[in-house]
Amino acid sequence: SCASCPRRRRRRRSVSSVLLLAPLLAETEPAPRRVCRPTGSAGAQGTDGLSAHFRWMADQVPAFRVPGSNVKILTSPDQFYQAMKARIKTAQRRVVMASLYLGTGQLEQELVDCMEEALQHSKENRHSDLKISILLDYTRGSRGQINSRTMLLPLLQRFTSQMRVSLYHTPDLRGLLRLLVPQRFNETIGVQHIKVYLFDDSVIISGANLSDSYFTNRQDRYVLLENCREVADFFSNLVEAVGDVSLQLQPDDSVTVLEGMVHPYKGNRQDFSAVARKRIMEVVNTARMRQQLQQHRPEESEDEGEDGGEEDTWVFPLIQMKPLGIRVDEQVTQRLLTDAEPDSTVFLTSGYFNLTRAYVRLVLGAGASYRILTASPEVNGFFGAKGVAGAIPAAYVHIARQFYNQVRQLGQEERVHLHEYHRPQWTFHAKGLWYYLQGQDRPCLTLIGSPNFGYRSVHRDLEAQIAIVTESEELQSQLQEQETLYRRSTEVSGSTFERPDRYVKLWVKLVTPLIKNFF
Repeated sequence: SCASCPRRRRRRRSVSSVLLLAPLLAETEPAPRRVCRPTGSAGAQGTDGLSAHFRWMADQVPAFRVPGSNVKILTSPDQFYQAMKARIKTAQRRVVMASLYLGTGQLEQELVDCMEEALQHSKENRHSDLKISILLDYTRGSRGQINSRTMLLPLLQRFTSQMRVSLYHTPDLRGLLRLLVPQRFNETIGVQHIKVYLFDDSVIISGANLSDSYFTNRQDRYVLLENCREVADFFSNLVEAVGDVSLQLQPDDSVTVLEGMVHPYKGNRQDFSAVARKRIMEVVNTARMRQQLQQHRPEESEDEGEDGGEEDTWVFPLIQMKPLGIRVDEQVTQRLLTDAEPDSTVFLTSGYFNLTRAYVRLVLGAGASYRILTASPEVNGFFGAKGVAGAIPAAYVHIARQFYNQVRQLGQEERVHLHEYHRPQWTFHAKGLWYYLQGQDRPCLTLIGSPNFGYRSVHRDLEAQIAIVTESEELQSQLQEQETLYRRSTEVSGSTFERPDRYVKLWVKLVTPLIKNFF
């Protein structure tokens, strides 16, 4: 009937947008490198065993020792929001915020007002020299008439010397593709996805964006590292480095490139990636060199724990920026999944369950028990969205079903369990991993940050998370936060996918393999 014509036209248009992306669909994933499994279990080896078990991470990334008592797990969106507002107001030297975007509602405006208040106070107080640096994604931050940029322009105009707003633009969105992909879909090519919120020497690492739902009813994860100067310095330098290779927002809403920098989509693609990789890896390598020097001068490394007690916890920053040739997080995650021993348990959560083929292979081929938690369709962030985006929850159902079928075919149901999160009026965005060694009833390691363990996280976006390894029993107890998430979940069984609300239309099944690399 004619009533469906516009819908059919709209679908054809969105499918044609997908076809534009065909060159990018051809990417294949390399097989994961096999890593030798360490002999013996760390479970019964006490604290020495624990540090030895994960010492290999320090060969790849900086390893910051901090007191476990300085690490706090925040559990609710409101707690996250209130912590940020309070800390912006009291910041003396720096506020550094990296996010996908800043929303445009009342709660976001209050955050901006806190920044204005802090900058004003700093201007009046001659002893204070507060600088605020914000890193967002260009495509997402520029969408619509009122957007992240228009929210921040008044601050940039009033406090030009104290304020920096950087907008990262992926080098993969260029030329014809940039002209033809509609605004609503252009961020599928790749975005700045790091979520770091830093105030002087304290830092919140999260998967949450700066938007009202993340402050109210979108379940995420957040860890606050208080008075951890070296960790804060590392992330401040990382955001500054990504900011340097990004477009700089000007007070008149135009954007410029820093002098001597390659333009992300007008300049040569290889040149941009090479310069960006060099600038960002400088941060990682400098931090590692500093630590190696400190090991030879142990008296200098004592000051970190002065006010915080015993340094019983390690923080390993992991970054993933495949478009720039940086693959640290992927390598560390693969090794963690490879090394997970038969009697250990891994809890893994993702708001968008779309594991890479390499990760699926490692999970299905491992010895550890896995409990994987993902969003049920009604708590998926795309539930009820307009147009083709409204079909995304069904695509995730299709992907989950395929994974579940693989588990069953391999007879792994006893070892690999899939759960769905339910919570009326909420959405689910929590991602991460918790590792329980053999015989332990508390996790000794967690991964927390922006990656979703999916194709986008590994191949398209800029991501950062931290691995926290701790011997502190108090912090290990806090890390059991995932139990609260799993309490709101049900385990998936074969009958789950037979339910009417799990019905997936044929066209969704057909396009899912084409588009799964974009969400």
